[in-house]
Amino acid sequence: MEKALEYARENNDGFVAGLEEFLRIKSISTDKSFSDEVGRAAEWLAGELGRIGVQEVEVCATDGHPIVFAQHIVDDALPTILIYGHYDVQPPDPLDLWETPPFEPTRKNGTLYARGSCDDKGQLFMHVKSIESYLQSGDALPLNLKMIFEGEEETGSEHLVPFVKENRERLAADVVVISDTAMFAEGVPSITYGLRGMAYVEVTLTGPGRDLHSGVYGGAVENPINVLSRLIAGLHDDDHRVTIPGFYDDVIPLTADERSTFAALPFDEEGWLSEIGLKQAKTEKGYSVLEAATARPTLDCNGIWGGYQGPGAKTVLPAKTSAKISMRLVPNQKSPDITEKIRKYFEEHTPSTMKLDFKDVHGGKPVLVDTKIPAMRAAAEAMKAVFGKEPFFTREGGSIPIVADFKEILGIDTVLMGFGLNSDAIHSPNEHFGLDRFRLGIETSIRFMKVFGEQSA
Repeated sequence: MEKALEYARENNDGFVAGLEEFLRIKSISTDKSFSDEVGRAAEWLAGELGRIGVQEVEVCATDGHPIVFAQHIVDDALPTILIYGHYDVQPPDPLDLWETPPFEPTRKNGTLYARGSCDDKGQLFMHVKSIESYLQSGDALPLNLKMIFEGEEETGSEHLVPFVKENRERLAADVVVISDTAMFAEGVPSITYGLRGMAYVEVTLTGPGRDLHSGVYGGAVENPINVLSRLIAGLHDDDHRVTIPGFYDDVIPLTADERSTFAALPFDEEGWLSEIGLKQAKTEKGYSVLEAATARPTLDCNGIWGGYQGPGAKTVLPAKTSAKISMRLVPNQKSPDITEKIRKYFEEHTPSTMKLDFKDVHGGKPVLVDTKIPAMRAAAEAMKAVFGKEPFFTREGGSIPIVADFKEILGIDTVLMGFGLNSDAIHSPNEHFGLDRFRLGIETSIRFMKVFGEQSA
């Protein structure tokens, strides 16, 4: 391990330069006009894995974007880890809010700005560089490696689960390792043991057969925007609880120990509010900000549109309006069940003057990982050695649906060992990643492989 660590430190500048090259590829998976760029990112990543000495690398075609599979088997008697990451990125819009071009990586004050720098190219690349540090330094790799890197995470990973099911034997491992989460705070290492799931829907209400003049028809024709706004407003009560019947039926209450752990975390609520430009939080009654943002279910309207939205005035009574709504789910809640519950809510509350179109966009399962399994202990030991302090075990409010699928299909748990920060502006303009955390993530990955390899051999 010492040779690998030394190699990583000596080659850090080259590692960053390689990441910058990776980040210049516009692998925007949701926009079909960038399909060639997504494919180019997969080929680039596969080429990099081959260059550093990984034994077997394959770019696997799917009906969507390709999956990169790789493996390096040292000894069947050694444990095996499966590293997952995604090389696709979110669209950079709105472009006018970027201070530097999103696909021209820019270093400022020890921070690298670019789309994908944190989510997830930068964190994926940490593992690639930790593997290089073993393979190129002459240090013996202490375990077997398998890797699966996809190009559709930002669009729901439609083709990943079928690939995993079809390749159960090739993907067999002892544990999955993912770095696509955040540390609790700057300088505060943490390992995520809980993720929320997701139910995502799109709702459209149609009234008249065409847009109407609001002066000629207003007052006699019900406005779809008014109706949809009223229905969305009715999805929460005054205590900020979701009003959909049965929404909380399967929610597992937080235990006293869990709530004590939340209370003990070094959370700066005032700083958190300041960072996002707010003076006051709004949580479900009876729950702290941390509990509400990571361990309780939610419902949010993510977008709403209809009618005239251009400059000036146009007195139109719109024919239709639509909204996108997401629900973050906690353990024991099931996406199909929650989707049907919100469908029923809209069906029962849509007036006879409107036609309802309801679309189930996608969903994902919530996850809880036992913090006492060997891989979690190895991750904690590796982080402590690098950061000089014990990491916290935390929950995260986001969703990584494949974690539950890995458990269900492959029968293995996942270590969520992330090095991002919530302030890294992922999915937003000016996404960035601290180069110190990039370096520390590489060193942690090197140490994790050593500790897990030895304790599981």
